[in-house]
Amino acid sequence: MSKIKLLLDVVLDLRALADSVQAVADAIESNEPKEDTKSEQPRYEKQPEEKQITLEQVRAVLAEKSHDGFTAEVRGLLEKYGASKLSQIDPSKYAAILADAEELK
Repeated sequence: MSKIKLLLDVVLDLRALADSVQAVADAIESNEPKEDTKSEQPRYEKQPEEKQITLEQVRAVLAEKSHDGFTAEVRGLLEKYGASKLSQIDPSKYAAILADAEELK
């Protein structure tokens, strides 16, 4: 496993830990007696969070593919999305790039 992959795993674990800590804090807060419910600010509803793909995640996958001998194909993917380097690509297209990169074999 590459170091970048290990670091990405650590980041995902930290995010999961943060979500767990938030859930515990919310549970503790809901068990506290409420003094005046009229003066409280309305709590926002958590919307289901779409997993955002980061530049670092895409970079790690593309670097691994390049290391595996698909350098020309990785460059082709970047050009397909209208860029000469990864940082020029719109973050909304990261999922599509990852899907295309996974097909490289």
